[in-house]
Amino acid sequence: MEQIHFPLTFSFHIGTLHNDFTTTDSRGKTLAYVRQKLLKFVEEVTVYESENKRKQIYQLKADRWIDFNAVYSFLDSEGRLLGSLGKKGWNSIWKAHYEIFDPQKKHLFTIREDNPWVKVMDYIFSEIPILGLFSGYFFNPTYRVTDNQGKSIVKLQKKSSFWGRKFEASKEIASGDDHNEKILLGLMMLLILERRRG
Repeated sequence: MEQIHFPLTFSFHIGTLHNDFTTTDSRGKTLAYVRQKLLKFVEEVTVYESENKRKQIYQLKADRWIDFNAVYSFLDSEGRLLGSLGKKGWNSIWKAHYEIFDPQKKHLFTIREDNPWVKVMDYIFSEIPILGLFSGYFFNPTYRVTDNQGKSIVKLQKKSSFWGRKFEASKEIASGDDHNEKILLGLMMLLILERRRG
């Protein structure tokens, strides 16, 4: 993937059978169209260059059927391993906790949810008739990508919206362009997984 220009916007599509979204950069350029394959025993997500799905650029694939402690591999179009995202089982039950690794399984970054109560309130409020339509305006979870020193590299936040779900990822400090690709792929997989949780 070419140089990534933050902030990035992740816009989920409504009215489709698939769990899918489009990623655009600060210039409004489409970076990727992300689509989860349904009815698969093993979690599998395909990343295309655009919504026309002519060119596949990545594949994100779980290493097991039950995803309690699953590891999601980042593969390029040739099937080469670029890195992975590990879900921290018990730690993720209440508060989302994931870790990003390089191809040699060296830990690079951690992704954590800022406040799990926001997501709980979003879910409860969305179940209230009529008022639930506006839940997307009031409760918006935030996730942070931190390095091994605990410094916040990227902030991912759900944006206020009525129908569709939009998230924005903004860079907080430089991490080196060589890791931006892994961070982006990690955030894409996190969005698929966390949207399913609510």
